[in-house]
Amino acid sequence: MTIFKRLLELAKPHTAKFSLALLCMLVVGVTTSALAFLVKPTLDEIFLKKDSAALQWIPLAVVGIYLIKGACSYAQTILMNFIGQRIVADLRAALYRKIQTQSLAFFTKNPTGTLMSRITNDVGFIQGAVSEAVTSLLKDSFTLICLVFVIFYRDWQLAIIAMLVFPLAVYPIAKFGQRMRQIASRTQVTLGSLTSLLQETISGNRIVKAFSMEEYENKRFAGENERLLRLNLKAVSINAVSSPFMEFLGGLGISAIIFYGGYQVIHGNSTPGTFFSFLTALIMLYEPVKRLTNVNNTIQQGIAGAERVFSIIDLVPEIRNHSEAVPLARITREIKIQNVTFGYEETPVLRHVNLTIRAGEMVAFVGMSGGGKTTLVNLIPRFYDVTEGAILIDGQDIRDATIESLRGQIAIVTQQTILFNDTVRNNIAYGNIAKTEEEIIAAARAANAHAFILRLPLGYDTLIGEQGTKLSGGERQRISIARALIKDAPILILDEATSSLDSDAEIEVQEALENLMKGRTTLVIAHRLSTIRNANRIIVLVNGEIREEGTHEALLACQGEYCRLYHMQFKDNGRSSEGK
Repeated sequence: MTIFKRLLELAKPHTAKFSLALLCMLVVGVTTSALAFLVKPTLDEIFLKKDSAALQWIPLAVVGIYLIKGACSYAQTILMNFIGQRIVADLRAALYRKIQTQSLAFFTKNPTGTLMSRITNDVGFIQGAVSEAVTSLLKDSFTLICLVFVIFYRDWQLAIIAMLVFPLAVYPIAKFGQRMRQIASRTQVTLGSLTSLLQETISGNRIVKAFSMEEYENKRFAGENERLLRLNLKAVSINAVSSPFMEFLGGLGISAIIFYGGYQVIHGNSTPGTFFSFLTALIMLYEPVKRLTNVNNTIQQGIAGAERVFSIIDLVPEIRNHSEAVPLARITREIKIQNVTFGYEETPVLRHVNLTIRAGEMVAFVGMSGGGKTTLVNLIPRFYDVTEGAILIDGQDIRDATIESLRGQIAIVTQQTILFNDTVRNNIAYGNIAKTEEEIIAAARAANAHAFILRLPLGYDTLIGEQGTKLSGGERQRISIARALIKDAPILILDEATSSLDSDAEIEVQEALENLMKGRTTLVIAHRLSTIRNANRIIVLVNGEIREEGTHEALLACQGEYCRLYHMQFKDNGRSSEGK
């Protein structure tokens, strides 16, 4: 199925409105040609024969025609724009839904700005093709057919001469459209790069300023902006040359018609009314032809945008429920990581990992950066699927469970706190906005957040800014903990939740985390080893393999990798203290 056919498929639910719009367009075409048709009786009956009866009915007919044409033109514009806007809105929603179903690997490969460009810019091109181009294509086609009927009815010999020019226009129209489609595709890629650059530099403005890189970023933006300008100018150039070219072809046809038609009138083979009615219809005929040339360019731009949009809509998510997936019961026994190997690309990040985590146990994962700690815990909520092996919860492979029931059992608190530009209340209740005020406040109290929330200008109704920029690091983290508390999930993942905080903030957050961990199966990725002394077990990962396993005291006694990491951190902390 072609892209254009797929766009038309989206119009199926609006068949009634579309049919009414088509009828209105047909009436517009008929009334337009009727105006050309009336030129003959106007000249022959009024000006040559001086018929007073014609003088009465022809002006009334013209007024009536314009009234009908205006009403139908208004109706088809409203109907087609409604259909076009509805299709585009549905397409944008479908695109957003499909993006939300993709795995983390998809977001790694596709920058945020590029995806934003697909939803905004690419869909915008489709809107132009659906709302404007399709309307013009249909309306001008109806007008074209009706006017062709008029010219053949008035003088079929002259009509044949005029029609000889049209084949000359087909080739350039096709070439213009092909070139426009190529430019449109390149324009959309450049728009994606520009949007991605904007998203990175605006969200990362603190780093840009910290390194005094404003001028560098200005040059990067200027380069992309100039590239976009050149592509837009090329598109304008193609649109600009297509209209004069069509006018020139029209001029050739009209000049031939004037010569032959005038010859016929002079020799008495035709009347002035017939000739000028024919000529009027012919001149009116070239206008829709010219517009159709530009419509082709707009449609090509829309198709280029649709190709990029459908490339995502057609993408099958890597992580999805299979047909026989069943809900996962609340964990009661264990999480079993069974001979798991995983790699983002060809090189494995984890190699044959075997581990059993008992329900209610606190297990910490430590190791140097790149050892596979975060990757391992990301496999449990199926942010990625294992390459080899399996992960089981109470004996059930998590790939056989519905994603919703699996992730419903897991709460996550990360080092990089993700909050939304919404109220404190809605950020805490995120994931279950039906939670009561009492439950939200109870979660905030347990997270040591209630006191500072009450000091905010509007308390729980305070907007916290993008990524919670109006809050301190410790406050953001406590909101995140309250969000995890209110979810009341039996499995908790803490990914270096206190590593970026100062000592005072860490004390507050650590107390909140202890409240959060009570009665839960907790997996902790630890940067500060002092925070995991009370873990039931500590797992030392080195190059994607479990090198050591045991309690804090037992691992120190082994004098192995954990002991080396611990003393290295202790030395670093000691040097820091000396520096102070």
